[in-house]
Amino acid sequence: MARTETSGGGNIKLTLKLLWGGGERPSRGPKPGLTLDRIVAAAVGIADAEGLEAVSMRRLSTALDVGTMSLYRYVPGKAELLDLMLDRVQRDALETDRENLADHQGNATAPTGWRRAVESLARGYLEQYRRHPWLLRVNEARSVLGPSSLRSLEVALIPLQDMGLSDPELLSVIISMQSFAGGIARMEIDTDAAAKETGLSHDEFWAQQRPYLERAMESGEFPVLAALADDTFSEDFDHFTFGLRRFLDGLEVLVAEREGQHGEG
Repeated sequence: MARTETSGGGNIKLTLKLLWGGGERPSRGPKPGLTLDRIVAAAVGIADAEGLEAVSMRRLSTALDVGTMSLYRYVPGKAELLDLMLDRVQRDALETDRENLADHQGNATAPTGWRRAVESLARGYLEQYRRHPWLLRVNEARSVLGPSSLRSLEVALIPLQDMGLSDPELLSVIISMQSFAGGIARMEIDTDAAAKETGLSHDEFWAQQRPYLERAMESGEFPVLAALADDTFSEDFDHFTFGLRRFLDGLEVLVAEREGQHGEG
């Protein structure tokens, strides 16, 4: 899935003004009922249903039943709109994040409360990518940070404070969970996209290769592959949960190590 858009690609000063206030109402000619929030919500809806490439000022004006020029009174263009969309998606996810935080605070005495928090974080990212597949097509290496993005990071960090890790390490935990969830989501989304684009189902695709693969396995050139169990490539195996638990196990060793060092000190 190729990236098509880059966060921060527009007028950063104008984008920040829109994100943090001061750009909600146009100076003149607003259509009653039209707001920046409504425009951004409609753009997210189009991206969810049709893909990020479908979002344009003209397509958006049709969805909102307004003239295209009316939109430019609220937002300069698609580049700035994209950053507003990214912050809007974070705002929508905050309610779940707050529920996870409340659950953690209600179990603050549990020694592995951070483990539940990290797992919830990872599953939240996976759900977010599944709900908004177009996020995987955005280069967010240099995101323009809005209020919802900062609140989301704040809420994610709070339950991790008792892990005993340094601040860069805590940030690395969050980055790792986001990257891991993004990788799994990309695999799922690309698989579905391939079926739609080729017209071949997953089973039909592999059925065409089966005779060649069987001959390869019988040739003796691939002994390790030939010895794999029949269910090795089963779609029923939960790669996400397996990988997540191993990551959490590793963190648990590190947290215990830091607790031991603290106790010695």
